[in-house]
Parts: sequence; structure tokens; C-alpha cells
Amino acid sequence: MKRVAVEKSLGNVRNYLKEKGFTVTDLDQAKNYLDGFDAVVVSGQDDNFMGIHDTSTKAPVINARGMDVEDVYKQIKNRLS
Repeated sequence: MKRVAVEKSLGNVRNYLKEKGFTVTDLDQAKNYLDGFDAVVVSGQDDNFMGIHDTSTKAPVINARGMDVEDVYKQIKNRLS
């Protein structure tokens, strides 16, 4: 099962991804071990979304700004395939 970290403000995205079979974790809880996730979804409201400037992850980071839940889902599926 694919694991995705989602920013807290994106509850609708979190719920949709759970319905699609993803394991979803709140980004605040996951920010110290992001490499354990297949993707990260952020709102795009904060450029420094994890409170630190040097965070790196191999997981794709999806900026959900201006997207609906289906768009976010498609972005994740495309990047993971």
C-alpha cells in the first residue's frame, strides 16, 4: 500500500486518498522521516512547509494549490508510475 504524507489543512485530500486505498499520515507527524513515504502533498500556502529549509526527500512533493482532489490523485498516480 502506498504511503502519503498530507498537510493538515488538506482534509479533503486526505479523505479522498484514503478512499483510494492510500495510507495517509499527517505531514506534521511525518516531517522527520519523509523518505518513508511515496509522496508528500502540501497546500502551497507556505514555501517553507516543514519549518526548516534543508529538508530533502526522494518522494515527490505535490503542490495542491489550485487542484481539486482528483487532480492531486492523478498527480500522485502519474509520479509513482
